[in-house]
Amino acid sequence: MLPILTKPLLQYAVEEALSANMSNMAIVTGKGKRAIEDHFDRSLELEMQIKGTPKEELLKEVNLVCKRSTFTYVRQKQMLGLGHAILTGEPLIGNEAFAVHLADDLCINDGNSVLTQMAEIYKKYQCSVVAIEEVPIDQTDKYGVIAGDLVDDTDDIYRVTDMVEKPDPKDAPTNMAIIGRYILTPDIFDVLRDTKPGKGGEIQITDALLTQAKQGNVIAYKFKGRRFDCGSVKGYVEATNYFAKQQGII
Repeated sequence: MLPILTKPLLQYAVEEALSANMSNMAIVTGKGKRAIEDHFDRSLELEMQIKGTPKEELLKEVNLVCKRSTFTYVRQKQMLGLGHAILTGEPLIGNEAFAVHLADDLCINDGNSVLTQMAEIYKKYQCSVVAIEEVPIDQTDKYGVIAGDLVDDTDDIYRVTDMVEKPDPKDAPTNMAIIGRYILTPDIFDVLRDTKPGKGGEIQITDALLTQAKQGNVIAYKFKGRRFDCGSVKGYVEATNYFAKQQGII
């Protein structure tokens, strides 16, 4: 819910999903995060207070997002990793492919959004897709890292052959890191149920995806755009400054 100027990161995430024609938002939350549900809901008292003020436009913006989307929520009762969070969301998904968007990775594009780009890749390959970017080799211990065979050099698409969660730089197979965008096929839930806790004692989605990758069923795509790591102070400040400059505030 951290804001970049006038919108929380999660709203940027919902807007990106909508841009890819994804309107069913299944959100995995935790204890004390009621603000998420409240944000994507009507508040008649607040609407009355800001009616006729300059802030009314901001309200119209979030209300439009709410009108175009359906929101469902489930709580992750224990912090046991991203893989566990995704498995917790299974009742909201069902037996269909779905996107995973980690809102602290804020991406901007001149053209299609990252999820729109990935949806096109999924249509072509009909398997799980992860978004990747090259990172400095000394930062591989912050990411899931892939190795793969280039299958389309025009669009920087790889068939993944190996994945490692947060490897030490000397052990990293490449410097191609997974960012917070995935399109996953529904069989990932069965894989996650059989996945043992890995790095940090958590159930890692990287480990589950490796099982799919060994069957040739994971594509890595070097997305077009720029990412801000808003989970770090530096990235959050960079994103805020970028959007402020874009809007002529600074």
